Amino acid sequence: MKFRSIILFGLAALMAGCGLFGKGRGSKDSSHSTGWKFGDQKAGGFQSDENYNQTTGPGLVFIQGGTFTMGRVEQDVMYDWNNIPKRVTVASFYMDETEVSNLDYREYLFWLKRVYPANPEKYKTALPDTLVWREELAFNEPYVTNYLRHPAYGNYPVVGVSWRQADAYSKWRTDRVNEKILTDKGVITVDNTQSGQNVFTTESYLAGLYTGTEGKKPLKDAAGTNRKVRWEDGLLLPNYRLPTEAEWEYAALGLLGNTEDELLTNRKMYPWNGTYLRDVSKKTKGEMMANFTRGRGDLMGMAGSLNDNADITAPVTSYKPNDFGLYCMAGNVNEWVYDVYRPLSSTDVSEFQPFRGNTFTKYRTDAQGKLVRDEFGELVKDTIADLRNVKDGDYSSQIIDGDDWNAVKGKTKTNGMYVQSNKEGQFSSIISDVSRIYKGGSWKDRPYWLSPGTRRYRPETESASDLGFRCAMTRVGSPNGL
Repeated sequence: MKFRSIILFGLAALMAGCGLFGKGRGSKDSSHSTGWKFGDQKAGGFQSDENYNQTTGPGLVFIQGGTFTMGRVEQDVMYDWNNIPKRVTVASFYMDETEVSNLDYREYLFWLKRVYPANPEKYKTALPDTLVWREELAFNEPYVTNYLRHPAYGNYPVVGVSWRQADAYSKWRTDRVNEKILTDKGVITVDNTQSGQNVFTTESYLAGLYTGTEGKKPLKDAAGTNRKVRWEDGLLLPNYRLPTEAEWEYAALGLLGNTEDELLTNRKMYPWNGTYLRDVSKKTKGEMMANFTRGRGDLMGMAGSLNDNADITAPVTSYKPNDFGLYCMAGNVNEWVYDVYRPLSSTDVSEFQPFRGNTFTKYRTDAQGKLVRDEFGELVKDTIADLRNVKDGDYSSQIIDGDDWNAVKGKTKTNGMYVQSNKEGQFSSIISDVSRIYKGGSWKDRPYWLSPGTRRYRPETESASDLGFRCAMTRVGSPNGL
């Protein structure tokens, strides 16, 4: 018995030493690989980054990733055949709890006007198109003047924003959040006079080009002298961005409450359980689950019994959140996603992190090898690979006359498959490399579009009175937040 105990103790010690119990990485104060103490000035002052855990950025909710069946869950009543079900896996990420509101967007406009007084075009480019409310045979003129600016609509989702404007807002938000982090840490001081090229952007700061005032608590290098924050320090957050179509659909479904261990007990048609559009719970039974058009001419119900309590849009925190804690993932406004539209993307995209729209870039440098900034202080990038139309419209998928594929290789493009014609009377498709997907349904849509699997598209330069957006952020490190 004693001999057996000695053997078990020895095995336990061996397993612990090999890291089979999650240990064996050495002391948290010293290197596992060299034994030198972290931060020891005699060894150069290298710092440990163990136990890093990403903080949740303002407005975001953590979305634990996983596998799900992306695509159609009901009859394809439009017969587009563009949402064929496919099993995919999405990595953990963060998503805005709500749609971006008018107040959120006006803060962006205010900043642009204050920081770029000499460049009014920068401000004008970001302005939502309020004329999206105007219709020939409807009295919507009050929304043209009031919806974006009036405080009564401050907590309502911003609309009239193109995909390009939403993408620009996401980048601006990244910079303002990271600037706030550095000022809160005392690394830099608040600079309300920044303008022109000397504007804080995350990329220009990391490149050492931002010349703002140093704070009272700067970081120190091995020699004890002040240094700038590096990406390796983990203080700065990844980019805010538009969610991919897969991320958006996965987050909208919110399947947390529909699983038992690793088994999906039932699929969802909407972000809530069941096929009903009204709440079935005892306390709020009969209340609408989303803001949508119930039938022809019925956008809100009858006086005294408004079915969704919204004539147009509703405040961004209206209705019950889904199981991830996200509001209005069905109805209220449609939402832009990151992907370029193709009808059969599900047959082409990867099983992990599916996405169509990659354009790979590199920073532009001048003749001396220095990074180039534009007049707004943003680093200039050059595209080195455009994969928006890969496997779509190229010679391997193009339908042509004849059998000689080599004869057309390199000549057939997406525009050859999806005809683009400006001539009157000729067919022209709006599918192109600048057509982006939007999802979710809106206040003016029928219930069919509330299903997360449905998808529509429009050019990234266009906007609408029922189209807004929300931001996402990549999760770095453990998918569980451990």
